Amino acid sequence: QVQLVESGGGLVQAGGSLRLSCAASGRTFSRTNMGWFRQAPGKEREFVAAIIWSAYNPYYKDSVKGRFTISRDNAENTVYLQMNSLKPEDTAVYYCAADSAGGMGSVANWTYWGQGTQVTVSS
Repeated sequence: QVQLVESGGGLVQAGGSLRLSCAASGRTFSRTNMGWFRQAPGKEREFVAAIIWSAYNPYYKDSVKGRFTISRDNAENTVYLQMNSLKPEDTAVYYCAADSAGGMGSVANWTYWGQGTQVTVSS
């Protein structure tokens, strides 16, 4: 059974940093695209970042470019999201996703999801 387990969320002041981790189990994900999405209260889940299996040329939502970095460790079946210079508008539940078919920016194109981890940025 495939499982994605996120960790690393929490409460941080604006300008601070957090590092999210997503540990995958149940199969090998070394040849699978991985991504991060987020969902703020009352809003739809939105794309944040994605990385293909080779880790070449990651993709980012425009508003997080230069502040967030997605990376992966295929040996550990883990994907990370380093978040720097956090802003209150980054507050959301962050979800890890795996195995996309089609455009990686669309929620509908991902097969596996984690349970989410809360990130709260205070002003």
